[in-house]
Amino acid sequence: MGAAGRRSLPPLLERPHDSTHSSWREDDMEKAGVRGDFEWVYNDQPHTARRKEILAKYPEIKSLMGPDPHLKWVVSGMVLSQFLACYLVRDLPWKWILFWAYAFGGCVNHSLTLAIHDISHNVAFGNKLAKWNRWFAMWANLPIGVPYSASFKKYHIDHHRYLGGDQLDVDIPTELEGWFFCTPTRKLLWLFLQPFFYALRPLLVNPKPICKLEIQNFAVQLAADALLYYLWGLKPVVYLVAGSILCMGLHPISGHFIAEHYMFMKGHETYSYYGSLNLITFNVGYHMEHHDFPSIPGSKLPQVKQIAAEYYDSLPQHTSWMRVLWDFVFDESIGPYARIKREYRPSKKDRAD
Repeated sequence: MGAAGRRSLPPLLERPHDSTHSSWREDDMEKAGVRGDFEWVYNDQPHTARRKEILAKYPEIKSLMGPDPHLKWVVSGMVLSQFLACYLVRDLPWKWILFWAYAFGGCVNHSLTLAIHDISHNVAFGNKLAKWNRWFAMWANLPIGVPYSASFKKYHIDHHRYLGGDQLDVDIPTELEGWFFCTPTRKLLWLFLQPFFYALRPLLVNPKPICKLEIQNFAVQLAADALLYYLWGLKPVVYLVAGSILCMGLHPISGHFIAEHYMFMKGHETYSYYGSLNLITFNVGYHMEHHDFPSIPGSKLPQVKQIAAEYYDSLPQHTSWMRVLWDFVFDESIGPYARIKREYRPSKKDRAD
């Protein structure tokens, strides 16, 4: 094949230090146009084997596992700052309510959803105090405006256990999403509506019985919203909820939703991003490291990268979440179908969970 038939490495992906790595052959860089299905594979997810290999070589990584003593204070400060913002916006015109919801409040709320992601792995208080983690997640949930933390925990376990699992991993879009949102305009709409797809998809793909924690989460959130409305009226409630919806949709921070697992390079289903936005997102960009070691807090994932650098430096990585969003919209080969899927046969116990 001549040079005109090849496409160079996409700018948003850093070239690995070892350019002879088999996963980075030019044949794998070719793109075949609009996808008509997911990328079905018949091998296990790579994180399990890599975790065992890294721990065998670097057992000191085990010392990074466990709770982050600073997380509860950082999250509490963010929650209280949002309550202060609710007081400050109570008399603003509606146009400024929406502006500050997108420019500030939504950024804080999006960051809190990623704190809840960390907390779902029991890194706030440790595995021995699992219930404390669940209740603390509800505290972090308050500024988001809608109950979220308990349901997220229930489904996020499956995302790690059955990464890419058909009918199990609800992080993967549905067939309808893949089929319909295939043009730039439709993909842009899909990004804007992303919060609604994340909320509704589990109910369609892998519905589970409502648990006691979800009822408690709903009651606590409803009470908090009602109290805000009683004290300062409707505008603070709209500020919180609108910020959550806007900043989990078409927003630079939301690039991480696409960057984490959408297949920008054939055969690679998890990607890391090591840029500055990790500072306000609890290092969610260190996503390969997170899936390799989900019990390590986000604050310590850079240490995993530093210790086991040779395992991560040669893998594809994103350099810009904004570029991720741009390429998702305008690259024909990337869309809701650009996900790796596999079949799992969970045990009856796992299904009950």
